[in-house]
This record gives sequence, structure tokens and C-alpha cells, in this order.
Amino acid sequence: MDNSEKIVWNSDYDTGVEEMDEQHRILVNTINEAREKLSKDASLEALENITRDLLSYALYHFETEEEMMQEHDYKAYSQEEYETHMKQHRDFSAQVVAVRESIKLGNPITKEDLIEFLMSWLINHINNTDKKLARFVNSRIK
Repeated sequence: MDNSEKIVWNSDYDTGVEEMDEQHRILVNTINEAREKLSKDASLEALENITRDLLSYALYHFETEEEMMQEHDYKAYSQEEYETHMKQHRDFSAQVVAVRESIKLGNPITKEDLIEFLMSWLINHINNTDKKLARFVNSRIK
């Protein structure tokens, strides 16, 4: 994915779970805004603010998905998919925390690497992990 271009939301990213899709759109907008801000200001302060805000919203989003998994007993349906999903959430959070620590130590990630990481992680997570959860959730509520 070319990180010089915005992520343009399209129906390919829809999961069919309204709350999940709404939060994904917010994450896409947040990443697009970060890309734009960093094109003008890639200072340590800007990197720190962007990663802080993104981590905060991502944690909120992960909590929403994890509550869905619990509510619909996703773990009983597929322990493997449940554990993979949870691990991806934890790994993403750990990676963003590591980036934040590196920034604080004066060793920032490049703006290109940060945007590439965020864009590819989100799109891959939606298409490969969240859609599995969404299919399961939709099968339980319809």
C-alpha cells in the first residue's frame, strides 16, 4: 500500500457489523489525518501526539470488539480464531507502545514507516480477522 495516498473507505472494508464499521471508519480517518499532519510536521512532539491519540482510540476499539467476542461466545465457536484476534490486538498495542518509547528516547520511527505500519495493519486486520468475527456475530444476531 502506498503510504503517500489516503486510505479511501470502500465497501470492501465493510464487515456488516455497524458498530465495528463505524469505528473502522474513524480509525481510517485518524490514520489519514496523521499522514496529513506528518507531511507538514514530523517532529518528535507530533509523532508522540499522533501515536498517543491513535493508541487511545485503538484500545477503545479493541475493547468494543472483545466485548462482542465475549457477548457472542466467540471463544467457544473457535478458540483458535479468538486467540489469534486477541493476540493481534495485544501485538498492535505493544508495537505502538514500543514506537512511543522509542520516540521518548529520541529514536523516532520515520513518518513513512509509521504510516505504512498503521495502514497495512488496519487493512489486513479488517480484511483477515475482523471479517471472520463479523460473519460470526452476524450469524448470531440474524
